[in-house]
Amino acid sequence: MLNLIHHPAAGSPSHPPLVIAHGLFGSARNWGVIARRLADSRDVYAVDMRNHGDSPRAASHSYPDLAADLAEVIRHIGAPADLLGHSMGGKAAMQLALTQPDLIRRLIVADIAPIAYTHDQTRHIDAMRALDLTHLTTRAEADQRLSAHIDDAALRAFFLQSLDLKADDGPRWRLNLDVLEAEMPNIVGWPGTEGQFDRPTLFLTGANSAYVKPEYRDTIRAHFPAARFARIPDAGHWLHAEKPREFEETVRVFLNTPSQS
Repeated sequence: MLNLIHHPAAGSPSHPPLVIAHGLFGSARNWGVIARRLADSRDVYAVDMRNHGDSPRAASHSYPDLAADLAEVIRHIGAPADLLGHSMGGKAAMQLALTQPDLIRRLIVADIAPIAYTHDQTRHIDAMRALDLTHLTTRAEADQRLSAHIDDAALRAFFLQSLDLKADDGPRWRLNLDVLEAEMPNIVGWPGTEGQFDRPTLFLTGANSAYVKPEYRDTIRAHFPAARFARIPDAGHWLHAEKPREFEETVRVFLNTPSQS
């Protein structure tokens, strides 16, 4: 099963558990602050997706397989659960909602749509592979070395959260870079899954992001007829990191508002 970080409810849970699925190159630890704050009234489980963090390595990184991983987690903690997925995690969450809808009460998809994209993230894998790990002992030194390959300081900081400096055999990435590279067409793609998820769904995007364009809404509504749309101002694709309080509050309101009869 996937590695879980459990954030127990502050008191007696008054809402179903929430599962958080991170995006490509992320980890459960990236969501720690938001997960802890959302755990004021529910159990929150942040997962390491396969080939990331401390979760199992596998040769496949297809969305049916990622959805099956999430299904196993939800059955383990007790279904139905609420499910939040960002980017790659959002596609895995949509795949699960369309194929096993009874496992999910409410769905939040953060800055991604059920379409195949044309961009490629292999350049980031090349940059991580190019980082000289020899005699590396501090994250500051890793950042300095990685700056030769990645200009964006925020992006470097995000990637370096997946660098294990204390591994027994020396610094290593907590990412299965070989499989992620080989499976990149599947990761940026979409399997064309049929079906509908009729329960409440929120597509939450960054106002400065181009990942969920207006022309995608017909496709979204065809699969998620109860979809609602919200945007966070002055945020891009990494909306949860750029505007964490606004992101958290939008998620909280959506999950906790009683359903209309």
